[in-house]
Amino acid sequence: MRLLLALLTLSLCGCAGYTVGPIKPTPMKQIHRIAVRNWKNDTLEPRMEVLIATMIIKQLQQDGTYEITDEARADAILDGTLLAIDRRPTRSLRGNILQTREYQLTLRARYTLTEKGTGKPIEQRNINGVTSFFVTGQNIATADSNQDERQAIPLAIEDLATRLTSVLSEGW
Repeated sequence: MRLLLALLTLSLCGCAGYTVGPIKPTPMKQIHRIAVRNWKNDTLEPRMEVLIATMIIKQLQQDGTYEITDEARADAILDGTLLAIDRRPTRSLRGNILQTREYQLTLRARYTLTEKGTGKPIEQRNINGVTSFFVTGQNIATADSNQDERQAIPLAIEDLATRLTSVLSEGW
């Protein structure tokens, strides 16, 4: 009987550190509802503000750690600014090293999560969204890298939103 009791006690002690549900970072323990504002756009690319906010809301809803709500009911408010869009060549065309075939697109942004009541910043950080894209067209005359870049921007925004959601819900 004592052996059975000892085994039962040992088996239950092994699970003592586990919890059910989301494990939030320490500064976010008291935050349950977040309001996401439209982001500012410091780039020359038009109409990015709503697209970024919408993608962040979508990713936060998929994660499920925080409820997305309006500012009146929120515990914290998420603001951000798109700082830059960088395009860097990563692969040239075979036989013509002057023509780029693939680019890496990086969106650089800064966000701030503030407490609604006090306005005190809870989390403030730079964050990037990255994707790559290929230039369509067989030669320089028919290639349109600007059009291909515009089509890749939503993928970079999705990557940025996924990274931001990971930071807010897991701390890294």
